[in-house]
Amino acid sequence: MRVTTLLTFALFLAAASPAGAATKVIKLGKLIDGTGRVITNAVVVVEDDRVQRVASGNVPIPTGAEVIDLSRYTGIPGLIDAHTHITYYWDGVTPPRSEPPRHPAVVAVLAQENGLKALEAGVTTIRDLNAANGVDLAMRDLVNMGKMVGPRMFVAGTALMITRSTAPPAPIGILADGVDGVLRAVRQVIASGADWVKMRGSTGGFDDVTQLQTFTFEEMKAAVDASHALGKKIAIHSYGPAGARDAVRAGVDSLEHGADLDDETIAEMVRRNTYYAPTIDHNQYYVENADTVYHFPAGSKERLQDYIRRNVDTARKAFRAGVRIIMGSDAVYNGWGLNTRELDWFVKIGMTPEQALTAATTTPAAMLGMEKSLGAVAPGFLADIVAVEGDPLADITAASKRENVRWVMKAGQTVVDKTKRSGVN
Repeated sequence: MRVTTLLTFALFLAAASPAGAATKVIKLGKLIDGTGRVITNAVVVVEDDRVQRVASGNVPIPTGAEVIDLSRYTGIPGLIDAHTHITYYWDGVTPPRSEPPRHPAVVAVLAQENGLKALEAGVTTIRDLNAANGVDLAMRDLVNMGKMVGPRMFVAGTALMITRSTAPPAPIGILADGVDGVLRAVRQVIASGADWVKMRGSTGGFDDVTQLQTFTFEEMKAAVDASHALGKKIAIHSYGPAGARDAVRAGVDSLEHGADLDDETIAEMVRRNTYYAPTIDHNQYYVENADTVYHFPAGSKERLQDYIRRNVDTARKAFRAGVRIIMGSDAVYNGWGLNTRELDWFVKIGMTPEQALTAATTTPAAMLGMEKSLGAVAPGFLADIVAVEGDPLADITAASKRENVRWVMKAGQTVVDKTKRSGVN
């Protein structure tokens, strides 16, 4: 998809959305409502941005309501991608991470393309974990104002990282060394307007699958306590077991990546109700694009594949132990639009399709503190509804493949409609 076409489409949607009827009636062949119910011949009545009623069969149509007939499709709640990087935009030509610096305003406009691809995959909410120059905060606010079309955003501003030698391109981050430095950085991130705090607790990322712990336990504990004292939650990145162990002991709200976790750490995650985003698939799309897009050095694909195997084994152990697992794509650059492929991995580790959908709806909604507004199609909830080809409870690919998503509503407004045409090109 070309950026110009996508942005034209986005501007059209932004201009057109206020003119829609306040009341909409959506008819679905089947609705998986996110509360454990499967409703055939479902009728969802939406008033402004919220679900007013969910019923089955013949339901009186309110006067003046817009009727949207999706009876050929299965409805599911809008999906939540709990680990993304929306500002990591790729022009499709220059190798990612080698693109020239861009003004933050330019990044915000270009990154809208990533958001539109997420919507096309059925993702109506994201938690974005690391962006430079406040671009994620600006995009969040523009989306909330209705001036930019994109998924609902919960953002972490710029991540905390230690000072260390690194080859270019240097990762984005606020340097924070020692407890005092960490306290200053956490307060700086929260003061900037971030919803979450993100901390890089180990090495690892892109073709780097090393797992060296960076922040100490004392530094992690200071970050967690400072975040919680100011009413915010914190996510800690750790590719390996040491950083993950200390992050969990420190009381982190969500652990990101985390391969090779030991049984004690997993048990502690269960005891503390720690959320876990294993982000398995992002390394798979690195493997798929290692030569043609990312130009990783020789041996990278083999190292990534080995990490994937260990990541899968860890996620399987965590799931069996009862850890609260959430869908996180870690989408960057060309990973946008592939956000929901993580659901396929969840089924591979032993989840039922229903459990996989829960990991992308009600579980991350609870993590975000939005359990009464997101993750379900139910009265009082925000009207985030996705219509897909097929039945995700029989085959998860009905929800995990973007081409199966035919229609998407976010907060009562239709943002994707491929039911009558081939879609946006």
